[in-house]
Amino acid sequence: MRTVRTGGRAGRRRAAAAAAGVLALTALTAGCRVEPAGAAGAPSTPPAPSAPAAPSEDAKPGEGASAAPGTPASSRAPSPEPPEPSAPAAPDSASPSAPEPAPTPVAKTLMKTGDSSERVRELQARLRQIGHFGRGPTGYYGTTTEASVRSFQAKRALPSTGRTDTVTWERLLGMTRKPSADELRPPTEREPSKPDPRCLEGRVLCISKSSRTLVWMIDGRTVSAMDVRFGSEYTPTREGTFSVYWKSRHHVSTLYDSPMPYAMFFSGGQAVHYSSDFAARGYAGASHGCVNVRDEAKIAALYAQVKDGDKVVVYK
Repeated sequence: MRTVRTGGRAGRRRAAAAAAGVLALTALTAGCRVEPAGAAGAPSTPPAPSAPAAPSEDAKPGEGASAAPGTPASSRAPSPEPPEPSAPAAPDSASPSAPEPAPTPVAKTLMKTGDSSERVRELQARLRQIGHFGRGPTGYYGTTTEASVRSFQAKRALPSTGRTDTVTWERLLGMTRKPSADELRPPTEREPSKPDPRCLEGRVLCISKSSRTLVWMIDGRTVSAMDVRFGSEYTPTREGTFSVYWKSRHHVSTLYDSPMPYAMFFSGGQAVHYSSDFAARGYAGASHGCVNVRDEAKIAALYAQVKDGDKVVVYK
């Protein structure tokens, strides 16, 4: 094979130009970037090859195949995951339920119409302290006491039965104080009138219609006093000066067939005696002419002291 010699310096220049063209074409096809102006001649340091990013721990199979080649795993957009269906919340058996209301205690009846006791007397005295009982205590639970209890219950939104049950009694105790001896046994409901002059000498049952009181007096001194009730306008109690002519402890009226205990007769069929009707109804009723006493303890003591022949004065 023959070697063709190129001629001189011009041939070498042509060969160098051809080699430079080949190099330029190779660089363009390899994707090299163009250096900015002023960088020519500076040695270029090829960038360090980046290590392939390791797949993330929660990557799913096939996730890396959809990423562009050469893109770091940390910059790839994660594939959207479908939301997991939420299970219905189970009822929380441990959560406390609302407390059930306590059952209302059953009220037990303590006192009712027809009862007679010291507790009834205290009930009346306590009701009187707060304006629900307008008279002195008698110890007898009659219609007047029933009406007073009913009024007390209605004002405090309690069942208005007129009976004193445990609820009513506890409410009353909380609103009042323990009654004194004078409150439990006051001399009279109202202040006795000034004694008639005929009452100032000897042993006298001094009875005033205006104050509705009986005062037992000995030589002008008051021994005891009590409330009394008189006859109606059709059967009035006689006025004047009389004397006790007969005493009957368990007397029963033959005319009206009604009991007249502790009777002390002073004028015909008229007598001073205990009246359960007066104790129960108060001044809403009237006698058939007798002088009724509603405090049994007081008239029992009076009956024991009065003697036949003692004076009785009835005046206005």
